Amino acid sequence: MSTTQIREVKRSARMQVSRGMKTVLAGVIFLYIASAIFAPTSISRVAQMGMLPFAACLAIVGLGQTLVIQQGGIDLSVAGSVSLFVVIVTWGPDRHDDRLIPAVLAAFAAAIITGLINGALVTKTKLNSIVATLGVNSLLYGVMMALSGGSPRRTTDRLSHFTNNKTFGLQHSVYYGIICAVILTILLKRTVIGRRFEAVGANPRAALATGLKVGRYQIGAYVAAQILYCIAGVILGGVISQPTAYQGDEFVLPSVAVVVLGGTSLLGGRGFPAASALAALFLKQLDMFVLSLGVPYGVRTIVISISLMLGIALYAVNWKAVRSKFGAKGRELQAA
Repeated sequence: MSTTQIREVKRSARMQVSRGMKTVLAGVIFLYIASAIFAPTSISRVAQMGMLPFAACLAIVGLGQTLVIQQGGIDLSVAGSVSLFVVIVTWGPDRHDDRLIPAVLAAFAAAIITGLINGALVTKTKLNSIVATLGVNSLLYGVMMALSGGSPRRTTDRLSHFTNNKTFGLQHSVYYGIICAVILTILLKRTVIGRRFEAVGANPRAALATGLKVGRYQIGAYVAAQILYCIAGVILGGVISQPTAYQGDEFVLPSVAVVVLGGTSLLGGRGFPAASALAALFLKQLDMFVLSLGVPYGVRTIVISISLMLGIALYAVNWKAVRSKFGAKGRELQAA
């Protein structure tokens, strides 16, 4: 095979739509059809305009979780991180627009420091990612409570306009989620750094043997994840006029669920950020669908948990082997 042919094969492989994207897209289409039949109010313009900004925030948080999971970890500091960033950009300015930019810069600085701490604990001290990030999460909650005292404050008008103003009928917050997904997809799938990042996640030992700085990529995953959490926190602080001090609690399980539903393996390696972002829309519309049916909050949480389990089963089970096995049994029964 010539060099040109090899390049064409690699290019076509990168252009292929992932299995996760196909699955999630089919799920979204089916869910909207079911919503139109059984809960029409869930797809009304008012309902969709209320749901999409939160889907965008979940998509951005899911993108950060995707990066961490690609490196074989799980980031449980999501709740404390998002809550802290929301506090910084709302409690800090205290409704004064001139204080907003310094507060946002402080939030991003806190995100970078948090990412470095998470990455160092996992890579340098060899702590399990769950234990390390859970400990950092408690630390972040302590800082958040020290700053705010748990008392809610209203967001600034400037931040509210930044996230809630509309272009072509959609809030700017939705466009921010789309932009983050597009940029991350290009970085992972179209750049050398992105391909090396996936190689490190797939097999750290082999990557180390080839001379790649494994630790840098792993720490970078946690830092980039925190930056994405910060973006989501800033947007969330503008979308909600008076956010609570625990605004990030709702993102822990869903952030993992969207990654799994998007087809990214929990063992690390290749990631599919666009599919993760679309899975966020699926989960939020599913939540809206269940809410429109009048189901209690506890049942809604169970539905999301079941979706996560189904997502794991969908990609973990070798369905081709299962079909072959049942097909062989069927032929045996027919022959008998």
